[in-house]
Amino acid sequence: MALSIITLAYCIMLFSGNVVEGTIGLNWGRMANQRLIPSMVVDLFLQNGIPEVKVFSASENVMKAFSGSGIGLTIAIPNESLHEINSTDGARDWVRTKITNFVNMNVDIKYVNVGAEPFSPSFWNQTNFGAVDALRFIQDALNEIGYGDKTKATIPHLTDVLKPNHTKPSDAEFRDDIKEKMIESLQILQENNSPFVMDVFPIYFVRQNNMDVEFAFVDGHSTYFVEDDNGLNYTNLFDFIYDSFLWAMKKAGTPDLKLVVGQIGWPTDGYPDANITNAERFYKSLLPKVASNKGTPLRPGVPIDIYIHSLSDENKMKVKFGAFQRHWGIYRNDGEPKFKIDLSGQGRDVYPTSAKGVTYMPKRWCIFNGDTSNLTKVKYAFEQACLVGDCTSLSPGGSCSHLDFNQNVSYAFNRFFQTKSQKERDDPCEFDGLGKVVPDNPSTGACIFPVEVLAAESIDTGSSMGERMATLSKLVMLLPFLLIFLAFI
Repeated sequence: MALSIITLAYCIMLFSGNVVEGTIGLNWGRMANQRLIPSMVVDLFLQNGIPEVKVFSASENVMKAFSGSGIGLTIAIPNESLHEINSTDGARDWVRTKITNFVNMNVDIKYVNVGAEPFSPSFWNQTNFGAVDALRFIQDALNEIGYGDKTKATIPHLTDVLKPNHTKPSDAEFRDDIKEKMIESLQILQENNSPFVMDVFPIYFVRQNNMDVEFAFVDGHSTYFVEDDNGLNYTNLFDFIYDSFLWAMKKAGTPDLKLVVGQIGWPTDGYPDANITNAERFYKSLLPKVASNKGTPLRPGVPIDIYIHSLSDENKMKVKFGAFQRHWGIYRNDGEPKFKIDLSGQGRDVYPTSAKGVTYMPKRWCIFNGDTSNLTKVKYAFEQACLVGDCTSLSPGGSCSHLDFNQNVSYAFNRFFQTKSQKERDDPCEFDGLGKVVPDNPSTGACIFPVEVLAAESIDTGSSMGERMATLSKLVMLLPFLLIFLAFI
């Protein structure tokens, strides 16, 4: 098979000594009640040598924290904001506010993600074709002020932009209903030397496509493999999906675009096989693969850039696929790592550096006092607690799914209590006489009853997911917990 232009270019650079290496970056979302202040998080990135970060909230305090850090940033424009940049003037205003101002503050902005998977029917109820026009407007505005060579606009896409049920990479192509707009966007990317961005969540993809869960890992332990018609073999999902996108891009007329993995990770709770042990295993093979520059079967030797999803858990994240969407973090909300992960890609058996200067709330917990004389009242209190606090760890397969009746209620009460910052006013542990505050940690096994960090700032609304869906999401997510509750009655 003839070398592609990208592979040939890499070989030339390798021969000349100008070696390009794959980048391991991190996504940083902030949909949480208590969270570390931005300067503390940027310090954490610097301690761990993270070269690139994608932020889903480009608020002023976040952007300023990166000033002079040398970290390359990707900033996201949420879908609900795309209507603000549906014209040349709108794009110019956005670039002036979000790019020019912060570049002048010595913030290195590398990419602009226009929309959040706007062609995904899995996550959104409809496709947002306006993202393609916004992509053009934003890139033109960047080019107009002379930033186009350094800052590139692109659109991140989930795996569902590919036609479903393709059994080998060479069969992959973009869905018919989006093909015209996808080709238009690819041409814009090609004209501006911008990358195509794909998001993939292996644990979810293999289950939705009835694949062996072992195929989701890159360590080669799966008995499941795919042999393509061109003789290339696939022993893991990463290579399979990456090369599937390469084939789809080729069929759409842009075979040599750079392909970046904008989101990839392994959740630690709220889903079958979502646990700390598997997350550690997943990264232990994936990150060295990226750092080795081995590439994939279709593009061997070509460096790959990936962004780990994500820095920490987000208990206010909009949920559609399942509870695991709130548990992507490699860190807990207090800046302590959950498991060993070598972010340099060298494969060392090490924990990443912890956040410095974290202040905790008092070491106390709110639990159920055991009064079951009125189960209707207990059920109501449980519901109200989980509408505010994050009870996703109680879901089937979650780290707290093994708890008994009293412990289930106690977990919900404590989540509410910590979310409310343990405030004495209005007594967040009262629950109509059913709660009590205790000094002893009720955690059991892998089920952690957390004590949150002190909230250092109020929650902004600049997240790509938006706050206004939070209540609806919680109502939907409450159903399995109520079923658990009823099972004890």
